Amino acid sequence: MEYDMQKWYVILVLILIFFICSAGCSSTPPTQQVTTPTLAQIIPPVQESRTVTVPPSDMALQLSDMNPDYSIKDRSVMITPEVAQLTRDLGWRQGYFVLFYRLNKDKDDQTFVRQSISIFPIENMNKVFTTEKEDMKSRSSGSTIFHEMPFPTIGDMSIAFRGSNDSDPNGLVIYSVLFTKKDVYEKITMTGTTTDYETFKDIAIRAVEKIR
Repeated sequence: MEYDMQKWYVILVLILIFFICSAGCSSTPPTQQVTTPTLAQIIPPVQESRTVTVPPSDMALQLSDMNPDYSIKDRSVMITPEVAQLTRDLGWRQGYFVLFYRLNKDKDDQTFVRQSISIFPIENMNKVFTTEKEDMKSRSSGSTIFHEMPFPTIGDMSIAFRGSNDSDPNGLVIYSVLFTKKDVYEKITMTGTTTDYETFKDIAIRAVEKIR
């Protein structure tokens, strides 16, 4: 009798162990959350406009851009009769100019700085620059000679000249820089009895920074 009870006890224990193991094996493992990587949003760069967004008058040099001893002699929009036919043929649209001067009567000293700004179709800018450059080179005639001179590259295209006349008793010098940026062509000239290459260079750099 005692043997039978031990037998049933062992059987009961085995049954319990079976159910416990079955429950453990059949339980569903917890679901792991799969994290989907977030793709970084790519923002394309904003392309700068190839044409200016301000009128020519806003790109003109101001008295504050010049040395304190300069004054304004004239500034105005350009009108068609002031523009050469060749320039009009290249698609000239509008323009503006400003003329500064410095005068010292005691020393009979007078210096001028002139800036001209013209707007052309963007597709014609290479031709405009080439035409104006060749025209400037062709102005070397007689005793007045223009030589290309070293100058910082400004804008999209640029070239600078120094003109002088060896027979001139006053030793007048002419500095000219031609440059383009976007759909703008500019020419800045300094001439007179007292000229300064460094001042001229600073003026040109200020001018190109106003084109936007």
